[in-house]
Amino acid sequence: MKQATNERRSPLSFLKNVLITHWRSLLILLIGVYLPFQFFEILAVKVWQNAAGFPWDVPILLSIHSQARSQLDVLAVILTKFGSFWTALPILSAIAFILWQRRWWRSLAYLLTTALGSAIINRTAKELMHRVRPQLWVSGAPEFDYAFPSGHAMTSMTLIIVLLILSRGYPWRWLVLVFGSFYVVAIAWTRLYLGVHFPSDILAGWMVAIAWAIGVSLIIKPHLNLANPIIADATVDETSLLPEEKQVLAND
Repeated sequence: MKQATNERRSPLSFLKNVLITHWRSLLILLIGVYLPFQFFEILAVKVWQNAAGFPWDVPILLSIHSQARSQLDVLAVILTKFGSFWTALPILSAIAFILWQRRWWRSLAYLLTTALGSAIINRTAKELMHRVRPQLWVSGAPEFDYAFPSGHAMTSMTLIIVLLILSRGYPWRWLVLVFGSFYVVAIAWTRLYLGVHFPSDILAGWMVAIAWAIGVSLIIKPHLNLANPIIADATVDETSLLPEEKQVLAND
């Protein structure tokens, strides 16, 4: 009995128990935050060293432009508007209002922090990188600010990741995943088709949005429970601070 107690108190045993307890969070941290951020860093360093970017940037743009049609021109101009921050803002505002009405403060804090942070990160990165947009042909919807990373790519990806995280436990979450994937890819296609972004701009926007949205979720821990949204535990999760959060406030 004493030997078993000593094993439980040993550093190796403690480390094993910690890893077993938190392996899911650690895996999410690795795949959802670290790897996307590393990919973004590689893209950013390359663009910083050479504004022309990667050898495949221009060939991909020219290949997409070779399929240009008047009907596609109209479709791209209309569809690309759905990826802008000002189009996503009413959607996020509506979700925020619902969360406010239901007193899901933790989920509301997550949504506001992620959306605002994504916009700040995008604007800051653009100003730091100063990457000029491609000028291979006259665009049907020209842009005049900097290109890297793509704001439309970041906005669309942030919106979908937020919806996926907030819909945890909902039976229709897979619909968000399927239609959200089409939405994200469609917005990316419009930016390339219109010639206002390099492919590396799109990839960078996706990667930093994924890393930020998932990273914030690991810190704030939003919870929604559609299966039984009025149970006491779900209400407590959303309206009460976690023990470690109370401890931080107490120490301050």
